Amino acid sequence: MKKISARVVTGILLLLLSVRLFAQNNAETKVTVIKPYVLPITFYKTTNLIFPYAIKSVDRGSKDILVQKAKGVENILQVKAGKPGFDQTNLTVITADGKLYSYILNYSDTLSVLNIRFDNTTAVYPEALFPNISINEAQVKADADTVAMTKETIHGVKDKSYGMKMKVSGLYIKGDVLFLRLTLQNQTNINYDIDQLRFYIRDEKKAKRTATQELEISPLYIKGDTLVIARQTEKVFVYALPKFTIPDKKYLAIELMEKSGGRHLRIHVHNKTIIRAKLLQ
Repeated sequence: MKKISARVVTGILLLLLSVRLFAQNNAETKVTVIKPYVLPITFYKTTNLIFPYAIKSVDRGSKDILVQKAKGVENILQVKAGKPGFDQTNLTVITADGKLYSYILNYSDTLSVLNIRFDNTTAVYPEALFPNISINEAQVKADADTVAMTKETIHGVKDKSYGMKMKVSGLYIKGDVLFLRLTLQNQTNINYDIDQLRFYIRDEKKAKRTATQELEISPLYIKGDTLVIARQTEKVFVYALPKFTIPDKKYLAIELMEKSGGRHLRIHVHNKTIIRAKLLQ
């Protein structure tokens, strides 16, 4: 009897210890359950989902669902059933501010609501980051707003043509993003319609027979109206670029082209200017 009792007691102790360890492991693991938004759609009408930021990624659970961005805008997703009576499926949308929206899609013959607007509080999972940059686009936008309000920190990096002036007025770095502040001034009575503004890493001048190389840098984000510089006005633009430095015998070319005009502007920025970028807190 004593041996049996000892075995029973030992078994109970081991069981209690296992339960305690299991409870501790569960307590250390935090799981967030994402509850999807139930969305009825139909074959006969299109549902418009309006988001606060540009749409970066869309994943549909079935080919029976038709989705597309609305033409001319980046923040409206149009959703429609590809066939009547499809089986229940899901839809996932990630927007430029790094938020994830999850939906369960059910078929319905009739819909009372076709246009649905979502705000920042509707997303079910925040802080999704995008590759190649270490902060999300909403943060980049906020930082660009800050840079636009700063005082001029760079002098002498500029160009002018027929009453138009362009200058680099600030350089800031935060993480993997370089913020370049451009000031454009139209001193004429003729509006300056912008055709394009582009950034290149180019070779310094070489002999005519020597091939040159250039690498275009695409902005992550642009702050400012890039369509027109009205007459007798000055505008500040902020371009968020992937961080970079410039190799020897190369330079950063900034080219501004006028639409149907000849007031083109070009600035050369060398590495000694780039490495003086101020830290953006």
